[in-house]
Amino acid sequence: MKTIILLGGPGAGKGTIAEGIRTVSPFLHVSTGDMLREAVKNGTVVGKKAEGFMKRGELVPDDVILGIVEERIAKGSKEAAYMFDGFPRTMEQARLLDETLARHSSKVDIVFLLDAPRELLITRLTGRRICRKCGQGYHVVNIPPKRPGICDVCGGELYQRADDSEATILNRLDVYTKQTESLISYYERKGVLVRVDSSRQRGETVADILRTAGSLVGQ
Repeated sequence: MKTIILLGGPGAGKGTIAEGIRTVSPFLHVSTGDMLREAVKNGTVVGKKAEGFMKRGELVPDDVILGIVEERIAKGSKEAAYMFDGFPRTMEQARLLDETLARHSSKVDIVFLLDAPRELLITRLTGRRICRKCGQGYHVVNIPPKRPGICDVCGGELYQRADDSEATILNRLDVYTKQTESLISYYERKGVLVRVDSSRQRGETVADILRTAGSLVGQ
């Protein structure tokens, strides 16, 4: 079993880069949020534990999240290759992930830190717009609608989500920096951290990552 992690701040492109890697390689995209919702829907043992916290509006504890990760790993083959997107986020999660993988005679092979200038991250995030009617996403610079403020798909009004305002974005970036500073050092000490420039087009970043990680899956 092989494991890589995509680590990066809000706007670094983790989701789109992960999707790009998934479509051209055997890496299985592991999203803890998606797995959490699936476990709750399927009524698994760990899913039932998580559901209780979610119904009370509380954060799901790290050990429960890792229980869901372990359920997913246990279902896979020994030859599977996993790609974690934005997880772990904290040192505690990193330690628990190491313990989980060790129980399956595995470890984190490579952590890709997606680097981009703070100014670019702010531009990417504050430029996002969503259609109120159908939910289609746009970006005022990268994916602009044909008519400003109007959805190409349904003609609905485009709006900026509250969490995409500049003040909120700056706070999210500050929180990310504080949370991951020790995490970055942790993976550096382990010798598995690789810095990747994510300010480029997605295809370039994906190709760069696969040049390093491809050998894990025979590419």
